Amino acid sequence: MRIEQLERDDVVVDFAARLLAGLVRSSSTATLRNVLSEALPWTVFLPDGDVDVFLAELSMVARGAADLDNVAPVAVLLAQWRHTAEVHADPALREILTAEPDGDFGLVPEPGL
Repeated sequence: MRIEQLERDDVVVDFAARLLAGLVRSSSTATLRNVLSEALPWTVFLPDGDVDVFLAELSMVARGAADLDNVAPVAVLLAQWRHTAEVHADPALREILTAEPDGDFGLVPEPGL
């Protein structure tokens, strides 16, 4: 990739991150949820409170990633939240993951120094 293209990409990512942050701060929640469900359809499976947390985290991580010129943290965050949506979309999986464990797992070894 040429350096000029990389610099243009950085400008676009920075703009998108700042735009997202501004929208999260100033837009109505209903409007953001509608736009979000179009951009990331899997967000419809997230509980309302989680959508708010996701938007706040996405805004912060996008701004930080733009400042570092590294979009990898945004990709990681999106993957993590997509997995969270997958759990909420599957009641059986959610039950397995949130159930209290049965039985006693035995003694916990003392941590070494």
